[in-house]
Amino acid sequence: MTDVTAKPAPRRREQTRARLLDAAHEVFAEVGMDAASVEMVCERAGFTRGAFYSNFESKDELFLALIMQLAEQKMAEVADRVREIPDEAAGDPVRMVRHIVGASFGEQLKSDLVSEIQAQAMRDGRMAEAFLTWQRAVCGRIEQIIAQVVETHGIRLRISVAEAAELLHDVTTATCTNATLEGCTQAEIGERLNTRLEMLVGALVEPR
Repeated sequence: MTDVTAKPAPRRREQTRARLLDAAHEVFAEVGMDAASVEMVCERAGFTRGAFYSNFESKDELFLALIMQLAEQKMAEVADRVREIPDEAAGDPVRMVRHIVGASFGEQLKSDLVSEIQAQAMRDGRMAEAFLTWQRAVCGRIEQIIAQVVETHGIRLRISVAEAAELLHDVTTATCTNATLEGCTQAEIGERLNTRLEMLVGALVEPR
């Protein structure tokens, strides 16, 4: 006989984790990562510290998980745009970039959050390993997207797909970080990112 009472626990844990991540996103947006505390996140989510520490070892781990979640959401959005490239843009790599990236790329994947986690990673070996793992995962998703575009639309690159993915990741990170430091709005960050990526793609793609 199946023990139905044992099954809801993993789902409850998943829901608790999701609520903590949502609360962390809200708290960070309001006060920043330095000022945010485990207590503030727990209060916003409606959980005890015990519930927090049953899901995350520390605040750093929580915010790294948040970055992973936001990055995955953004990569899924980009993948959807790749599948919806209009016919009129298919033969023009620059127009494809404008369609795929869109003006809202920086809205969810907060540059200041990424920069803060990166700063923590430079001081903490465990965080460094986790941060590099996250970066590799993001580059892997970008590589998949580029490979799909190259295969579907017959585009030839001057370098390998893996190298192109790494360059796109690096340019995206640097552009968003610098624009944030300059006090740009999210719309301005998105527009600057589009411009930089259009220039990069123009240099990477072989002319037809």
